[in-house]
Amino acid sequence: MKGIFYRSVEYSEKDGVTCAEIYQPGCRFSVAKTFDCGQCFRFDRVENSRHEAEYAGVAFGKYVSFAQDGDRYYIYGDVYGEKEDKLSFWLDYIGLDDEYDHINRDILSRSDNPALAAAVSCGDGIHILKQDRWETVCSFIISQNNNIPRIKKIIAALSERYGEPIGGGHYAFPTAKALNEAGESGLAALKTGFRAKYIADAAARVSDGRLDLDSLCGSTTECEKKLSEVKGIGPKVALCSLLFGFGHYDAFPVDVWIRRVTEKYFPVGFKPEDLGPYAGIAQQYLFYYERYLKGENA
Repeated sequence: MKGIFYRSVEYSEKDGVTCAEIYQPGCRFSVAKTFDCGQCFRFDRVENSRHEAEYAGVAFGKYVSFAQDGDRYYIYGDVYGEKEDKLSFWLDYIGLDDEYDHINRDILSRSDNPALAAAVSCGDGIHILKQDRWETVCSFIISQNNNIPRIKKIIAALSERYGEPIGGGHYAFPTAKALNEAGESGLAALKTGFRAKYIADAAARVSDGRLDLDSLCGSTTECEKKLSEVKGIGPKVALCSLLFGFGHYDAFPVDVWIRRVTEKYFPVGFKPEDLGPYAGIAQQYLFYYERYLKGENA
């Protein structure tokens, strides 16, 4: 769902890097919360940035940086092209026009639970990124029984070894074909552990067409079932993939943190579907509220 906001855009260039400066009051998007809430693994905070918040990393084979000063947003990277609207791609990636006021009202209408209201307030500004499907599936396979620093380290190693260089010492996330050719032994050599066989199976299925991620459609339940055909993909990995890479905002992944939250704040018999079509966004608010607000980063 898209909102209608006033927007002005100015382009500039410094040291060969193009910047799109967007003035868009009223959208309440938070760069810091969005890139530090556990949904993506290739972005890091830019230390000593001149902006209030700035995160840089690789997405869709491009090195890009997102920054914020109040109602002004900055995107540094491949954002301008005379023949194609490259900026729109990145605005859609961060969901700058998605109508989160409506989403939040819908979530709050589903329950009068004060903890849910507190989580929505705390997480306000988080947007679900529209990430590359293959990278999302592979990343959340890697996330199993893992912590965020180590997940990032494994993904960086995979990208450096099997991804295409994109300049500046950065690498695109490797294709399914590249990881399929690497084989289980090549993946295991990068300390992926027991996950090597799962990544290898996913890469093989995508490479030979048994799993066509771009045409995967249907209900969240149907898509979860299809993804679960891959070795090592259970409900949590499948639902994380669907939420963060496929736009299934009703997908409600349950890990140890979310199980703890629901048991702590919700009555016995709570069902994620009670939170409606944006249950997955509610899940992200609850995750952020319980884990990040209390300084318990993984």
